Amino acid sequence: MATLKAGTKKKAAKKPEKEERESRDPLDPKRISSILKILEKTYPNVVCALTHRNAWELTVATILSAQCTDVRVNLVTPALFRAFPTPKAMAAASLSEIEDLIRTTGFFRNKAKSIKGAAQVVVEEFGGKVPQTMEEILQLPGVARKTANVVLGSWYGIAVGVVVDTHVMRLSRRLELTRETTPPKIEQDLMKILPQDRWISFSHELIHHGRQICFARKPRCIDCSLEKLCFSSDKTWTSH
Repeated sequence: MATLKAGTKKKAAKKPEKEERESRDPLDPKRISSILKILEKTYPNVVCALTHRNAWELTVATILSAQCTDVRVNLVTPALFRAFPTPKAMAAASLSEIEDLIRTTGFFRNKAKSIKGAAQVVVEEFGGKVPQTMEEILQLPGVARKTANVVLGSWYGIAVGVVVDTHVMRLSRRLELTRETTPPKIEQDLMKILPQDRWISFSHELIHHGRQICFARKPRCIDCSLEKLCFSSDKTWTSH
């Protein structure tokens, strides 16, 4: 039988990975704080990637971004806003005119109806200005909670909720900030654990992280600033 030399200490057996995972508290406030600090340092002063000059343009761009990349939307919106620069002009446009300009964003017929409908409501109900409350902005056709959070947060600086897009959904689950699978429930979980003054910036930071590092397939874990805090089962590299 092997014996220990005098003065040496027996090393504690390493916990099995499953046991270690279960013994951790992923929602420990210290861990959440560390994640927020790292994201802020990694992506300082990050802003919405959709090009816009006002709340109306951001509303339209966000509607167009459904099932479409921000890059594609940014290629389409300049011509769209040159043709119809205001909600009043958009409300007066024909659906076929709008469709022709947004065709490459996908689902263009439904999006054209939403944009025209939203323009009509903005003009008729809100004096030509996109409203600044969640209750009112949700009255616009094509505007669900995600779009509302984007506009209220990115343009008006009003933190009513957390934007949950595909990147935020994926990364929030990988970081074990939620176990939910739908945007409304994920948003509620995030609102409970994040300070309200970080609701807006957190989404921007996580979206950028998802686009640059934490891909859906083959995430670049070796280059990830959050790697030491991440215990996701689909990591491609780990330091722990």
